[in-house]
Amino acid sequence: MPDTSPIDHRRALIALSLVLVYVVWGSTYLALRYGLEGFPPFLMNGLRLLLAGGPLAFIARGRGRDWPTGREWASATIVGGILFIGGLGFVTIAEDNGVGSGLVASAVAVMPLWAALWSGVFGRWPNRLEWVGLVIGLTGVVMLSREGDFQATVVGTALMILSPILWAFGSVISSRMRLPKGLMASAAEMLGGGVLLLAFGWARGERMAAMPGAKAWLAVAYLSVFGSLFAYTAYAYLLANTAPAVATSYAYVNPVVAVVLGVTVGNEVVGGWTYAGLPIILAGVALVGLAQRRRRPVPI
Repeated sequence: MPDTSPIDHRRALIALSLVLVYVVWGSTYLALRYGLEGFPPFLMNGLRLLLAGGPLAFIARGRGRDWPTGREWASATIVGGILFIGGLGFVTIAEDNGVGSGLVASAVAVMPLWAALWSGVFGRWPNRLEWVGLVIGLTGVVMLSREGDFQATVVGTALMILSPILWAFGSVISSRMRLPKGLMASAAEMLGGGVLLLAFGWARGERMAAMPGAKAWLAVAYLSVFGSLFAYTAYAYLLANTAPAVATSYAYVNPVVAVVLGVTVGNEVVGGWTYAGLPIILAGVALVGLAQRRRRPVPI
């Protein structure tokens, strides 16, 4: 049997990573809702990140990576705090305030648009096609804001505006900070972010009122293993080995997966504004992705 070439191996890893971030991250929105039946928002996410980051750090160490230096720990904690408090924590609080998982995922789909704007702040402003995509995508967000769940909760609406902005910011600055190499970077970000989430949750008064049920524990286990350990590591690999448009292309698929699961498994009700706004958001994201591909060939 012929040996597979390094290029074939790399393509296979990229393909596997894309499947993980496409499908698994799309399903985590419903898993978050189930986990909230037994855990407070920040404590739940802090726990899942520590459960994923600890084993990953030892896996990375076993593969020859050095433990992070003090500066690398600080950088990873900053990036993890932005990504996981702002991006993940705010999403979870929005769901805790009654916003459906499919609708949350639809709002998060705008993240690549904010990433394009943050890239401009750091020296690479969007071109004309990207600006058109931004306007179209944000128009879809305005339409989505008319959906019933958002109309019912001002807090949920505000958090779902801030969440993709902060996740995009954390993703952009991660390439500009001194972080550990390879898997150790993902582990350090999860551990640093997990500790901050626990501290933040404790500070805002989150406590465990009772022992969570089996359903909530299974949700946390799924979020830890698949949502964090596997999918976040896959996302970090894509950021390091593909163009940004490829790494963030999960934004096209996650909302569809989340809406389908929310309606079929989670018994959620999705209104007309979601069906109208989501395709417009995805069209805007697609235009931004097309413009980025024209700027930089995709190395696959």
